[in-house]
Amino acid sequence: MSSKPFILFFNPVRHAMPFFEKLQEVAHAEVVTSKSRQEFFKDVADKYKNIFAIYRTSASGIVAGKFDAELIERLPPSCKYICHNGAGYDPIDTSACAERGIIVTNAPDPVTDATADLAIFLMLGALRQLNPCIFSLRAGSFKKGAEFGHDPQGKILGILGMGRIGRAIKHRCDPFGLRTVYHNRNPLSSEQSAGAEYVSFAKLVSESDIISINVPLNSRTKHLIGAEEIAQMKPGVVLINTARGAIIDEAAMADALESNHIAAVGLDVYEREPDINEKLMKQERALMVPHMGTHTTETLGKMEEWAMENVRRAIVGEPLLSPVPEHQTVVNSRMN
Repeated sequence: MSSKPFILFFNPVRHAMPFFEKLQEVAHAEVVTSKSRQEFFKDVADKYKNIFAIYRTSASGIVAGKFDAELIERLPPSCKYICHNGAGYDPIDTSACAERGIIVTNAPDPVTDATADLAIFLMLGALRQLNPCIFSLRAGSFKKGAEFGHDPQGKILGILGMGRIGRAIKHRCDPFGLRTVYHNRNPLSSEQSAGAEYVSFAKLVSESDIISINVPLNSRTKHLIGAEEIAQMKPGVVLINTARGAIIDEAAMADALESNHIAAVGLDVYEREPDINEKLMKQERALMVPHMGTHTTETLGKMEEWAMENVRRAIVGEPLLSPVPEHQTVVNSRMN
């Protein structure tokens, strides 16, 4: 075994190979060979017993499942960091990590533009009712029976969660003539909110023509939008979700689409990925893509670099780019 810190990659680097090769000057890197969670539990007690850090992506669950308390408990004492290459880190039990002295980092900045771009595509596609038209075209009916869509001008866009992606969506929507309001747990400065108006959660839900979901998934936000909230929305509302599927009660959303209370949805994420509610799957007014928010060569490369830079900084003792907020105390204590 190399004397360099052992970094276990749960997924191979595909787009940032020069950075990966540079990282190997200070680290010994291997890609996990375990094929299942149980095999990983066996391997982590043997050939992976000296790992210093884990590099993971949203696809790491294929091998290990969620990085829950059971998995965290199996990691060796040598493991001090889990560096995730996405913004959302809900599959990682950060509390269990903190108890073991493991710091989790994420990659919030690189995902912003690509996710916001996709949100705009989904918003315009759902607003214009393009999905039923595409189905009609492919069925040989061309424009026959196509529903009328709507223009964005003058509509109210409600952004639920005005963070990096929410701000990027707002900036992209300004030229379309949309009036943007937002809701966070607390009002933001004009700069942080990109000039959007702060409103209560109830007001956003009841008055928005289009609602964009941009909050992280946690115990407070699971099913934040359920049957009760949907009932309070305007008839003909359009929902866009590029955050996490479980923030919306998928079954309630499918029912509201069927009843025409929701006019259309644009979805990149689902409550139980890769499984999708059967009623939703059959609904033509659901414009859906399979979690493609960051699925571009450029963005994936930036995400890989960001996560590996967190690994590099952990090895050489430099300040981390992006420890998750829950672990800031652990970071501070380790630096002191």
